[in-house]
Amino acid sequence: MSAPSLVIAVPSKGRLKEQAASLFEAAGYTLRVKGHERGYRGQLDGLPDVAVEYTSAAEIVHQLRAGRVHLGITGEDLVRESLHDVDSRIEFLAPLGFGHADVVVAVPECWLDVSRMADLEDVAEQFARSHGRGLRVATKYMNLTRRYFAQKGVTGYRIVESVGATEATPATGTSELIVDITSTGTTLKANHLKVLEDGLILKSQAHLLAAKRASWDGRAKELKAAILGALSG
Repeated sequence: MSAPSLVIAVPSKGRLKEQAASLFEAAGYTLRVKGHERGYRGQLDGLPDVAVEYTSAAEIVHQLRAGRVHLGITGEDLVRESLHDVDSRIEFLAPLGFGHADVVVAVPECWLDVSRMADLEDVAEQFARSHGRGLRVATKYMNLTRRYFAQKGVTGYRIVESVGATEATPATGTSELIVDITSTGTTLKANHLKVLEDGLILKSQAHLLAAKRASWDGRAKELKAAILGALSG
């Protein structure tokens, strides 16, 4: 059997997997899992020389970066967090209208005098005098956090890598503030947190992405154009 001309990486579970399947269905391409229903290979009906690989949303970023797949569907937040050389590796072809999540800076509601990023530096100085250390920022988005805090001139902090429920860390005493994703703000409010007025780091959603370093022969380019045209239409 000949190798596929084009390979698409699709999230392997959750809402992103379901929404990606619905997207292709609406574009006229039924996305099917090959073999066992929990398998990691798939196909698009009507495009026999396109292969589908199911993998984690985070791993899709690395597959695209390395050029091991041609196209991928994943969140912009994962791309921006994982890659420092985004523009040289990945092309953003189209936002897909699902997987919305804002990456935000949130602080305790009881910090009444803190409403903007500039206020954090003043708080950090006071905190250092009182506690002998900087503010702790709990997050899974370490690179986005560092870049944004540097852009805003905030230096008096250190990152605490979050492996669980980030929004709960201020209440448990393991951080003073957080950088996390939110779609409705409900979870933040439930944990008595507020988003800073200029604390929006990134408005993320799922994108159709292309690997610039994949092997783009003529047939792969034709298939990319056909898929992009169908999804955009």
